[in-house]
Amino acid sequence: MYKPNFQITNNLLTYITRIEAAKAIIDNSPLVPAWEVKFRNDALSRTVHFGTKIEGNELTREQAQKVVNLEGYVDTKEAVAKTGIMARDRDVQEVLNYRNVMVWIDQQDAINSTSLFSKKTLKALHTLTMQKLIDEKDIGNFRTQQVIVKSATDGQIVFRPPVSFEIEFLLDDFFGWYNDPQSLAVHPIFKAAITHYQLVFIHPFIEGNGRSARAMATLSLYQSGYDFKRFFSLEQYFDSDVERYYQALLTVQQSGNADMTYWLEYFAYGLALEIDKVKQQVQKLSKDLRIKKELGTQVALSERQIILLELIQNQGEMTSADAQRVLPNVSVDTILRDMKDLIAKNVIKKKGVTKGVRYELVE
Repeated sequence: MYKPNFQITNNLLTYITRIEAAKAIIDNSPLVPAWEVKFRNDALSRTVHFGTKIEGNELTREQAQKVVNLEGYVDTKEAVAKTGIMARDRDVQEVLNYRNVMVWIDQQDAINSTSLFSKKTLKALHTLTMQKLIDEKDIGNFRTQQVIVKSATDGQIVFRPPVSFEIEFLLDDFFGWYNDPQSLAVHPIFKAAITHYQLVFIHPFIEGNGRSARAMATLSLYQSGYDFKRFFSLEQYFDSDVERYYQALLTVQQSGNADMTYWLEYFAYGLALEIDKVKQQVQKLSKDLRIKKELGTQVALSERQIILLELIQNQGEMTSADAQRVLPNVSVDTILRDMKDLIAKNVIKKKGVTKGVRYELVE
């Protein structure tokens, strides 16, 4: 049976400790539902944008977000018409597809996790990923020919995946290990990183292997309880230095004995960075559980009030003019009602009089 080769280093222990500490804060922070939706939507947008940008997608983050925000499945022409963006059809389709991949992952539960990690799921993710991008006969089907991976910088061949007739065997072997009770001893973060690497190594499809592998790794984290309220995006970390990302993957083969240690360190470090950002954002908005202690676990706030609170968080204080600037389509009376409601809930306080009035968070 397949067995990953890696060593538990001091670096890995440090990163896992940081992640576990941040996870406890994130999981127990009393964020109101509207904040959670906002954070989750932002993470989805970043994941889709950076997850396709790694593969050469040219949409800006703002353009990608417009496509991601479209309700339901739409085709490329409909998406372009609705968003009004000027872009290649392929770039728009890639974003539509990867959004659908992440939506599919969000809809899975942990009840049948053993049957979920299989060739069937991998093919389903690839089908969603490559819809309308490659020849239909290659969508959701394993390749039947040899492929090579070239460097984006100099065009040199950097990796020759296993030959096509080995794909079924290698996947059966890997998923056999993944679903074996003994693999429970492997930390979920390591397991997700191993999933990412092994699927990239096997390279089961003609195209779309990177996105499919990253999707399966995300699914692995979610299913093992490491979804961090789905506020994070590892893809942004990978895209921040694409060359380093690919080099980290290549180190496994270059080690001579398929040693994954450096790859696991790279993966865990990136997750630690991303989750630390999420932790800081969550702490900033929950004010060290003050809201929970004073107002109860849930506080009913509107989307407008969240925008106003974020402005105060960023600036330290806010004027009526500031509020009108961030809510240009909302009447002054409505903004004032929102502010009075926040004051009544003891979330913010009013300082000064007349034109010198400022609003601050209650300490």
